[in-house]
Amino acid sequence: MFVRFRARARLALVLPLVFLAACGRIIPASHLPPQLPPHRAPAPVATPAPVPIPAPTPAPPANALAAGVTRGAAISRLGLTPAAAGPALVGFRESCPRLTQRRDPSGLTVPADWQAACAAAAKWPLDQADTFFARWFEAAQVGSGATFVTGYYEPEIAGTRTHQMGFDTPVYAMPPDLVHARPGDAPVKPNGMTPFGRYDEAGQFQPYYERAEIESGMLSGRGLEIGWAADPVELFFLQIQGSGRLRAPDGSVIRLGYAADNGRDYTSIGAAMREAGLIGTAPGQYPGSMQGVMAYLREHPVEGKALMDRNKSWVFFRELTGDGPIGALGVPVRARASLAADPLFVPLGAPVFLTMDPALAGATMANGLWVAQDTGGAIKGPNRFDSFWGAGPDARTTAGGLAGRGQALVLLPLGVLGRLGIP
Repeated sequence: MFVRFRARARLALVLPLVFLAACGRIIPASHLPPQLPPHRAPAPVATPAPVPIPAPTPAPPANALAAGVTRGAAISRLGLTPAAAGPALVGFRESCPRLTQRRDPSGLTVPADWQAACAAAAKWPLDQADTFFARWFEAAQVGSGATFVTGYYEPEIAGTRTHQMGFDTPVYAMPPDLVHARPGDAPVKPNGMTPFGRYDEAGQFQPYYERAEIESGMLSGRGLEIGWAADPVELFFLQIQGSGRLRAPDGSVIRLGYAADNGRDYTSIGAAMREAGLIGTAPGQYPGSMQGVMAYLREHPVEGKALMDRNKSWVFFRELTGDGPIGALGVPVRARASLAADPLFVPLGAPVFLTMDPALAGATMANGLWVAQDTGGAIKGPNRFDSFWGAGPDARTTAGGLAGRGQALVLLPLGVLGRLGIP
């Protein structure tokens, strides 16, 4: 959205110059005014004011180190309590098997940095969770620390395992021809993986089918349906959340987790609606919450379908059993304890302390200690977070209405800042 807007702005500045230069080239010599007599001086020609050339848009920082890291306040000064820190300690424990093995693309840590804290976490009593973080961690501010926090939840929508009347929107499992590109066939993503796509008959790697193609039936008849949803709008938002539940009329439930995506970039339809003036606070506009966006899509089905198709990304699911939806770190995400973050700026598995602006309605609900255990297509850049609120109507209301600003601190194991040369 913003790239296209900036392109238009640059074009508006360049066009006057192009037009003037073209006029100088196309006027034939026979149409030029005759030379003035020697005794008459030519009238002075005003020098046109120079047209300002816009400064190039700076490239975003590559990772946390490029964004700049400074030391934050002492953990003991954050006001943690055992009750508030307990869920974060549980989440951190569950993250440790991955933290002590995986590469950290943020550049902040290496697996060995986490070993001592993880060993202590395994035996630390929950009723002293605040002292655990004070003992084993130090706070770091990435960039300015200014954060923008939204919410997500595990949606439950009407759906069935088999195709029935009124349940006509397929929920697809991962197709067998959807694969990661082989090394060298596509650029590596920040998470170290090549993108999803498919290989054509000539053996060339191609992007996978986009949303509109899939909805038109490109995958029908292949036996990929693991369920059927009643409402395509609800399924659209379930895909954005990345996991959820189908509840059938008989009360049975299918729990769905992310399996793969089609490799296409995520496009925010809320941002597109705001750019088009469809959402806001003026009369006739829709609220900028998830509920407002859904209301527009249902009341304008034709325009809504075209709007959803602008998001070419499609998520494929797998059926889940066990405890909680699984985040990108491969461990369960917990209500009021797990965050989605950009792994280029926060090590997945690291605790994050949020202090939200109390002037923003509802923002302070996100105050406190969380653990970065998930990612999201729209969660990009330093200090951009999505907070998880669980399942059910209350979680849906909270997550759908949360959009707050504040400050963020990333908690790193003691000694990491010194190793990085940060005073």
